[in-house]
Amino acid sequence: MGWLWAIIVGFVLGLIAKAIIPGKQHSPLWLTTICGILGALAGNAIARGFGVAATSGIDWMRHIFQVVAAVVIVFVVDMLYVQMKGRRTQRT
Repeated sequence: MGWLWAIIVGFVLGLIAKAIIPGKQHSPLWLTTICGILGALAGNAIARGFGVAATSGIDWMRHIFQVVAAVVIVFVVDMLYVQMKGRRTQRT
């Protein structure tokens, strides 16, 4: 059941990241979901490093770290995706 939650959280974080980033993103939904999963994992690691991984109640700081990490990852991956897609169209 953990993998299902990872996909759901990754999907939601990816969509939130796409909504925060200005402009149009060109990466497909499956790639955005993977970036969201990576953002959740990175955000958890960063929160653990700051000592706020587990608090009583809702872990707002952990969620903020997850969203910020997802925004950065979605932004970088989308830039790489556009560059790779541009290279493919130049070859033909």
